[in-house]
Amino acid sequence: MATSTETSPSAISIDLYDQPGHLIRRAHQISVSMFHDLVGREVTPVQYAVLRMLQELPGLDQVTLAQRVGLDTSTTADIAVRLEAKGWIVRELLPRRQRRLLLTPAGQELLDQLIPGVSALNHELLDGMGEEDAQDLLRLLRKFVHLNNDQSRAPLRSASDEAKAQ
Repeated sequence: MATSTETSPSAISIDLYDQPGHLIRRAHQISVSMFHDLVGREVTPVQYAVLRMLQELPGLDQVTLAQRVGLDTSTTADIAVRLEAKGWIVRELLPRRQRRLLLTPAGQELLDQLIPGVSALNHELLDGMGEEDAQDLLRLLRKFVHLNNDQSRAPLRSASDEAKAQ
């Protein structure tokens, strides 16, 4: 029996505009559109995520990078090839056909140029919500992603996940 704090199946409306999946899809559309408006079209949001992760953790191999940003390995490999062709990263061959990825100075310069747009994007996405609602939304999004991570085609894996597995 559902309590007032639980969400029962009957509590979720079948109205399209109240369905979580539809709202998440629309939020993603809005976020990508605003990314292009405020950050530009030189990189995609996914390419930006890859570059930022390489900035945070230089020298990651492609498989670990894919796990850290929640992408499948073939998509990550395709993105790495594109970013290397643009001169923003280098891929070094490691044993067992793995590749180590590093930002180039041009890649770091690009990220430095993108920071004002990303800051504006983060502000604009939450503008008008008020500080408490904005923090609640972020908290709930993190919780949603955490609770449903294993349902993803490419689950996010962190360093702490890897340590637990060993």
